[in-house]
Amino acid sequence: MDNGQSCYSRYLSGDDLAMTELVCSYKDGLTMYLCSIVGDLGEAEDLTEETFFRLAYKKPRFSGQSTFKTWLYSIGRNLALDSLRRKPKALRAGAAEILDIAGDEDIEANYLREEQRIAVHRALRKLRPEYRQAVCLVYLEGFKVSDAAAVMGKSSRQMTNLLYQAKKALKTELEKEGIFHAGL
Repeated sequence: MDNGQSCYSRYLSGDDLAMTELVCSYKDGLTMYLCSIVGDLGEAEDLTEETFFRLAYKKPRFSGQSTFKTWLYSIGRNLALDSLRRKPKALRAGAAEILDIAGDEDIEANYLREEQRIAVHRALRKLRPEYRQAVCLVYLEGFKVSDAAAVMGKSSRQMTNLLYQAKKALKTELEKEGIFHAGL
């Protein structure tokens, strides 16, 4: 039983602190994943909050057919897709820039690393939403391909192909930005 599943079981049994543990464990990763779908950090935070609200008050049943994290991210993804469907197409464009200031090492090296990071985020935003989601789940959130496939409603083979195409598209976008040999 993974930690999320045991926390959720404890919450359903009346331990309110278990929900706090769930939020602390999954909030940041879920927010970043949802941001890759909706393209706006503020909206992603709202969707993360809504996801945990559903867990807390609607108390859906976790069947155990996947990991808890996969199940939780699937709930968030469905909320994000519903949110996108409700928006007029003109409002769907644009994404928040997510920056993480580097430590106080060598200023020039930090600047170059930050510029590359910004270029990668810019390139990611240019990818198809499905590609962005796949890259975010597998390479940023550390999901196994099979778990990412479950979140996105794909087979493992489809997910592998999607990742291949996403990496190829990301490499093309990075080359347009002047970044070569990015390990893709």
